[in-house]
Amino acid sequence: MDDSTEKRDPSTNAAPGNVNKNPGKEGWERETLEKLLFATLKEQRARRRWSIFFKIVTLVIAVIFLAQILGVGNGSEISGRHTALIEIDGTIEPNAKSAAEPVISALNKAFSDKEAAGIILRANSPGGSPVQAGMINDEIVRLRQAYPDKPVYVVVEEMCASGCYYIAAAADKIYVDKASIVGSIGVMMNGFGFTGLMDKVGVERRLLTAGENKGFLDPFSPQSPSHKAYAKTMLNEIHQQFIDVVRKGRGNRLKEDKDTFSGLFWSGAKSVELGLADDFGTVDSVARDVIQAEDIVDYTEEEKFSDRFLKKFGASIGTGIVNSGWAKLKPVFQ
Repeated sequence: MDDSTEKRDPSTNAAPGNVNKNPGKEGWERETLEKLLFATLKEQRARRRWSIFFKIVTLVIAVIFLAQILGVGNGSEISGRHTALIEIDGTIEPNAKSAAEPVISALNKAFSDKEAAGIILRANSPGGSPVQAGMINDEIVRLRQAYPDKPVYVVVEEMCASGCYYIAAAADKIYVDKASIVGSIGVMMNGFGFTGLMDKVGVERRLLTAGENKGFLDPFSPQSPSHKAYAKTMLNEIHQQFIDVVRKGRGNRLKEDKDTFSGLFWSGAKSVELGLADDFGTVDSVARDVIQAEDIVDYTEEEKFSDRFLKKFGASIGTGIVNSGWAKLKPVFQ
């Protein structure tokens, strides 16, 4: 073979005089471009997925919000003769499920519905605000007078104590389970005193007031005998209001003794013996055997999605601030 024949580099197939001074540069650039391209595509896909996700979430929230506003799924839309059911569930306090406003609204709808043969209040509550319980009691009394042919019964499941019993006393009859908790006819106001602890850690309370009673029962100041006596007088007054309501509502059925209004509570079986309740029964049995309208329609006012949203992210903060002050000392039926 002629020595002058041009030899080629087998790795590049290039003549010796044209050897690539930057071998691999073209491959590196291509690899980098590919990586950038795939990263861009991946980012676009992720952005598209998140966009779809948020659109779906927004749509679901909008549907729920609209359904709440329009009252979709409200059992009271069912027609035909039936028993109306209203829940008294949990603590009776403002802005709660068993506050006066939603319960009274449900009561009015149930009483005014011509197809509702009677009303059952299903009780599962330890009590709460005297004001809220009193408003509901007053409204039941008013509605019973306005609709004398439409009975209202309370059916106690787990518990009907204190403020819940204040409400129940307005009903025509009270039905219980033999193991239900019933009673606790009393009032309390509780709090804490930190003066001893403050003395130990060397903290001085500097409370300035305009009005000698403005620092009423301040937990960081020594308890004033006059403030304590005043609070006790107020509690006795509210307790007497409670006693009057129970006596009026239960009438001659009540077998009153020294413990009746002492704040004690009893089993459902004992409450029937004492005249605090009338008989044993469940929601179903009372609807079927007493009201004789077996179909049950729930009239309980459900909290709207918008209200829950505002309460969770805003209004609850204000409530917490209010409750952190004197409101902690408010009287409660509990």
